[in-house]
Amino acid sequence: MSFIALVTLVVRDYDEAIAFYTDTLGFELVEDTDRGDGSRWVVVRPRGSGRATGLLLARAGDEDQRASVGAQTGGRVGFFLHTEDFAGDHERMTAAGVRFLEEPRHETYGSVAVFEDLYGNRWDLLQPK
Repeated sequence: MSFIALVTLVVRDYDEAIAFYTDTLGFELVEDTDRGDGSRWVVVRPRGSGRATGLLLARAGDEDQRASVGAQTGGRVGFFLHTEDFAGDHERMTAAGVRFLEEPRHETYGSVAVFEDLYGNRWDLLQPK
């Protein structure tokens, strides 16, 4: 096995999730295929990341799934977005309306700040040392 290709992220709505991840975070839309049953196969990943792990944006299909939107990791940081330009990406994301939960920190392992996506899932923006 070479790598993890996709991680599923349960979302309320395909189009609002696509807009957030592409317009606000700057990800690229890799695939958006109608599956013929009202669902879509929607994949996004950080722009220019090649074969990096992508997010499969899966619309919640029932009440249990809708209840998990934004809480898939129990309130913990569940996603880690690495960058080579922490200050520039932090500034760009802040200007785009991303909600950071803390001021940037400079730790022994790198620069980091926790932010929330449009559903409340917690992410680390991280530039490793």
